[in-house]
Amino acid sequence: MECTLSQFSDDTKLGGSVDLLEGREALMRFNKDSLTIHQRQVHTGERPFTCNQCPKTFRNKHYLMMHQRVHTGERPFTCNSCPKAFRSKHYLTIHQRVHTGERPFTCPHCPKAFSSNKYYLTIHQRVHTGEQPFTCNHCPKAFRSKHSLNIHQRVHTGEHLLTCSSCPKTFRSKHYLTIHQRVHTGERPFTCTHCPKTFSSKHYLTAHQRVHTGERPFTCNSCPKAFRSKNTLIAHQMVHTGERPFTCPHCPKAFRSKQTLTFHQQVHTGERPFTCNYCPKTFRTKQTLTVHQMVHTGERPFTCNHCPKTFRSKQTLLVHQQVHTSEHPFACDHCPKTFRKKHSLTVHQQVHTGARQEKQRVLIFHWAYTNPRA
Repeated sequence: MECTLSQFSDDTKLGGSVDLLEGREALMRFNKDSLTIHQRQVHTGERPFTCNQCPKTFRNKHYLMMHQRVHTGERPFTCNSCPKAFRSKHYLTIHQRVHTGERPFTCPHCPKAFSSNKYYLTIHQRVHTGEQPFTCNHCPKAFRSKHSLNIHQRVHTGEHLLTCSSCPKTFRSKHYLTIHQRVHTGERPFTCTHCPKTFSSKHYLTAHQRVHTGERPFTCNSCPKAFRSKNTLIAHQMVHTGERPFTCPHCPKAFRSKQTLTFHQQVHTGERPFTCNYCPKTFRTKQTLTVHQMVHTGERPFTCNHCPKTFRSKQTLLVHQQVHTSEHPFACDHCPKTFRKKHSLTVHQQVHTGARQEKQRVLIFHWAYTNPRA
């Protein structure tokens, strides 16, 4: 007997893993009993098997047994190339491709290939099609996968299931917890193929490698600028919209990204968690610490392509290069003057606002007060 609602390639009974066969282009054939069970569970949404340790329900007994290993901790399938163990043979097979390098599922739109089942390829292809079929019922956001939607919805419910064992931080997914824990362990398993830098996640490595390749795949739809990461693009687009969704609870300032807000809040708390290895100085951000330590090491990795000068940070290099290009990107709103640096513009604008004269009066008063006989 055939189920006309399912498209599968195997002549198999329900005992086969329906989820793992998803997306194949043929009819699935059953005997009468298996067809009845299949239609009841897959098409009606019925999930008759309930876990006795949590409220989760499943379509068949096999999935229930696999799930219950989450509670028991049982991992009977061990990798023969490393100590890792898994709850199912399917996950072991996917993991073993890490060692063999096998990635059998290739995207027809780009060179990306995947080591896991066709489901992940389908999700990836939505990057090209723009399809986001999973919509949040609390806000207008939509997602390419149900998993991403589930993680997002915890923003609204406040649910943070996973707590770091080394600090009080909580996370909405095991993936982000694992990446965070590498802050404590110092583990940086992803190494750049172009330079010695290492990273705590594959995402950060991919974004970094674009420094070497020059790739900037994320283009702003309001100006010609392009960026190496989607997060940087999103933060940039707020320059055009004026949006600053992250507000400081201590003062009226608002920011375009949560990271910038976190850095700013250290002004109020006085927190300077990054200490120099060479001197007692402390810093609010790791980036500032890295640039400072180059004072001690003498490292100046950013070279001008117009002259022999070198610099400790890319930002300083960009400001310097404006000497060669005559670029003055910061324009005054009150007069035709333009400036190479935002700081110079800010100082100049005090001429128009009267802030400079007020500052001078304060300095003169302070000098007269501290030097009464002068």
